[in-house]
Formats: sequence, structure tokens, C-alpha cells
Amino acid sequence: MARPAKAAGMLHGLYARTLALASSPRALWWLAVIAFAESSFFPIPPDALLIPMALARPDRAWRFALVCTVASVIGGALGYFIGYAVFDQLARPLIAFYGYSGRFDAYQAMYAQYGLWIILVKGLTPIPYKIVTIASGAAHFDFAVFMMASVVTRGARFFLVATLLHFFGDSVRDFIERRLTLVTTCIAAGVVGGFLLLRLL
Repeated sequence: MARPAKAAGMLHGLYARTLALASSPRALWWLAVIAFAESSFFPIPPDALLIPMALARPDRAWRFALVCTVASVIGGALGYFIGYAVFDQLARPLIAFYGYSGRFDAYQAMYAQYGLWIILVKGLTPIPYKIVTIASGAAHFDFAVFMMASVVTRGARFFLVATLLHFFGDSVRDFIERRLTLVTTCIAAGVVGGFLLLRLL
């Protein structure tokens, strides 16, 4: 029991330090760094910076979302490479370290049939997108399709947060932090439904 408690304490401390970067003079650069790293190896999502930054400057919320999207997609390419080229050496220990082994095995088993849909759905949810990026590389999923799906889903997720904060500010902060997964899951269902409809027409 000591090890999980210690890990939880470390994550809590890391989250607090990440949150503190929102007031840094270089907050925008840190936002890009966190968004990039979270897509491949970092445990804290960029929302920890995006939310307070957008609340402080709602007029720049969409700019912050754009930075998150671009950095996250580029970071996703790194995650893809980790899964593709150095899975046993780097990806497997990384996944085990975060306790994602079970979920990763489940994703990998579904990739042969549902690869694109997994990216579309999980790309909208807060965490753990790194599992999707690494699993995509490990499955040798089509890189161009992976990148396009990442742009669509990560962009939709971050711009949703930015738009809510731009128009409603602090009054929706609790909603975003507690129910964002539900909202983005509904959006993901709509995205997948749209793709299926296009295939049937």
C-alpha cells in the first residue's frame, strides 16, 4: 500500500508544480511543453495550465487552445515513434510505470479492427492519450491517418475548453474539471457517428 500512496503523493506534487507554471512569465511556452509531453510520457494533462491561463486571459483562450493542439499532436508523433521503434526498450516500462498495462493490452487487442475509432474517441478525453499514441505506433497504424485523427480530436477537445472559458469564465470551471470527460465522450460519439454515416452514404 505504501508504493501506491507514495506514487499518488508524487503525482499530486507534480500537479501542484505544473499548476504553478500558469503564472510564470513563460506560461505559454510551458503550456506547449506540457501539451507535447503529455501525449507521450508526462502524466499531467495540459488542462492544468490551460484552464487558469484562459481564466486569466479569456481573450487569448483560443490562442492557448491552438498551442495545446499543435504541441499535443507533435507530442503524439513522438508517442507513435516510441511505440513503433522502441516499444520493448522504452514504451513497455513507461506504460507499466503509470499502471496502464491492462488498459494498453485492451487497446492493442482492438486496434486491428477499430484503430481509427479508438483514436477519435480517446483523443477527445483528458487522459491517457499517451496510451493511444504509443499503441498506434506499436500496431504500425497508418501514420497519416493517425495524425489527421489527432488534429481533429485534440483540437476539438482543447477548443471546447477554451470556448467555454472564453464565454462563461470561472462559472464553468467546476463543470469542466468534473464533467469534461462526459461532454467530450458525447462529442466523440457524434464524430464517430458522422464518419459511419459518411461511409454508408
